[in-house]
Amino acid sequence: MPSPLDRARRELAPVRRVVGVGALPAAVWAVWASGPGWATPAFVVLACVGVALAVVDLRTHRLPDALTRPGTALVVVLLGVAALATGDGPALVRALAGGLALGAVYLLLHLVHRAGMGLGDVKLAVLLGVATGWAGWATWAAAALLPFLLGGLAALVLLATRRASRTTAIAFGPFMLAGAAVALTAARLA
Repeated sequence: MPSPLDRARRELAPVRRVVGVGALPAAVWAVWASGPGWATPAFVVLACVGVALAVVDLRTHRLPDALTRPGTALVVVLLGVAALATGDGPALVRALAGGLALGAVYLLLHLVHRAGMGLGDVKLAVLLGVATGWAGWATWAAAALLPFLLGGLAALVLLATRRASRTTAIAFGPFMLAGAAVALTAARLA
């Protein structure tokens, strides 16, 4: 049975160059967006894992467990360290509650319409809920709503340009990640 690291390598092998190119600017953005501090490593992990997930999802319409699970676990551990180092236990509680809440919303959407929302989206929602919950409830709420606005806008453009039909499957993970990035950027600029 392959190790978790082997499974992650297998998922990334076909796209490693694109992910490698995208990871550097994503990491730089994460350092800026988090405002250098104890939580910065968690946001760098989120950004790099996010790039990998977006590329894989665009290519395969899958958000593999080999990337979401260790990414989520590492972000939670790093935010736990940040909470201990800064004495900000409430931020960690908010982050964990944010992950559970956003994951629950996406799970409900999955149960209502399985073809439209996969379990990979549910698992990614937990990761994004943790990270945006750490930043605050307003950031979490923006990250919860923006993917649907961005995805809807993209779908309208694709329909209008006849590059897609009403039945065309569109990878939603990149919109989830973009929504979280916009929300975290707005929080940093506020």
